[in-house]
Amino acid sequence: MKILLMSMPDITPVVLHESAVHMPNLGIASIAANLDQGHEIHLVDLVRKRRSIKKYLKRLVMQFKPDLIGLSSMTWQFDTCVRIAHLLKTLRPEAKIVLGGYHATLMYKEIAASPDARWFDYMVRGEGETIVRRLVRALEGTDQAERIPGLSYKLAGIFHHNPRGKNLDLSEIKPPVRDKRRLTWGYHIVTQKVEVLETSRGCTRSCNFCCMRHMYGRSFRTYPIERVLADLDNIYYERKTRWVFLSDDNIVLNVQRVKQLCDGIIARQYKGLMLTVQADCLTIAANEEMVAKMAQAGFRIVFLGIENGSKKNLSQAGKGDIVAASKQAIANCHKHGIMAMAGLIFGFPDDDADSIRENYEFFLEIGADVPYCQVLTPYPKTGMRQQLIDAGMVVNIDDYKRYNGLWANVRTKHLSMEELQFQFWLQREQVLGWWNPPQLLRQEGRFWTSLWRFAVKPLIKRSYERKLRKNGWKGLYAEAEAHWRGMNHFPDLEGY
Repeated sequence: MKILLMSMPDITPVVLHESAVHMPNLGIASIAANLDQGHEIHLVDLVRKRRSIKKYLKRLVMQFKPDLIGLSSMTWQFDTCVRIAHLLKTLRPEAKIVLGGYHATLMYKEIAASPDARWFDYMVRGEGETIVRRLVRALEGTDQAERIPGLSYKLAGIFHHNPRGKNLDLSEIKPPVRDKRRLTWGYHIVTQKVEVLETSRGCTRSCNFCCMRHMYGRSFRTYPIERVLADLDNIYYERKTRWVFLSDDNIVLNVQRVKQLCDGIIARQYKGLMLTVQADCLTIAANEEMVAKMAQAGFRIVFLGIENGSKKNLSQAGKGDIVAASKQAIANCHKHGIMAMAGLIFGFPDDDADSIRENYEFFLEIGADVPYCQVLTPYPKTGMRQQLIDAGMVVNIDDYKRYNGLWANVRTKHLSMEELQFQFWLQREQVLGWWNPPQLLRQEGRFWTSLWRFAVKPLIKRSYERKLRKNGWKGLYAEAEAHWRGMNHFPDLEGY
């Protein structure tokens, strides 16, 4: 069987410019690796084909003639996903299209009841490795769709939903595809090649703005360390890549395992390895010995879900009072030469312009290196969404294309949705200003950080200041907003 798996082209510039970071989709790569032998499989990350999606897909589908097409989509990518599914059905009506990812997992009933359902033949809910493998067998006549847990399938044009399956045993999952079956290439962080690695799945924390528990439940499962190290060997030696993003939801939930993993990496004596991971503040703050070992193993950036400097806002987010832990976590990272990326969320019900400014100032106060700033987003099925709806705070209920953390979809008690959007942008511009790469990043990326500091930044800063004098903050904001609106607009998909 000919199988084509693809991820969506939509991106968002939360940390850097949207063209500066393109990472491969690990989900479709893992599904491909866990299909039965004997199939012809291709992977496509459309993030690398943003400028000519229709032209590229038309040529690819005509040449490859897939029998099954799998589409992976986040909630904010779903509008584009529907357009692409429509295009693919037009190009190859005989192909079966299966939808997977977070949005299908959370919103399968709503999708099935909508006009969008006509473009999809199946939906995968939850982890897809086993479901898609069995679906392929069913299409070949050796399994039955109605017997596959987690699969939604059509009968007489109507979707039927099988009961949800159990979480997978990760020791049985093969490493993802990273070879020539991946048709797209050029994955990067600025000028560095990048790959994505997974060592665990799930999180047991209680953050009520997160939809992760709907994907895996409130659980934490790990891959065997030997399997992780073998995958890292492939990235390092075969892919010749040194910058690796670990996609784990919260890798540090098992401190001893992190230490064992670090020992395995250290023993391999990789040169120039740069690992980036996300972790919770409480564990990083309380385990300096683990942080030291992480630094020795090549961890260079740790994303910390700090979220807010307000104890009240943290309580509403289900985080508890982690302000002191945030400061200690950053101190531990800095002590051992690890950059701290601080995740901040704006737009809680009590926020006004002053509190938004104070949250940016909190970032400077705690000494974090890189801000990861988002507007509070009422993601479907989360506890936070229902709280905000009940309080009348959600203004944009169902235009999910704006649910990417960049756009305001809520109001506060003091700010309209439009005012919140403006203040989120304005206070960042005024408080954080122009990004100055931290010292460690300057050491790791001397060429591009020097280029930014001494050539690119001064040039665009002068242009920016001229525009500010001429048009004011409102004028600059209008320009930025126009850029955001066009960022994930794909003219060649219009009409689908």
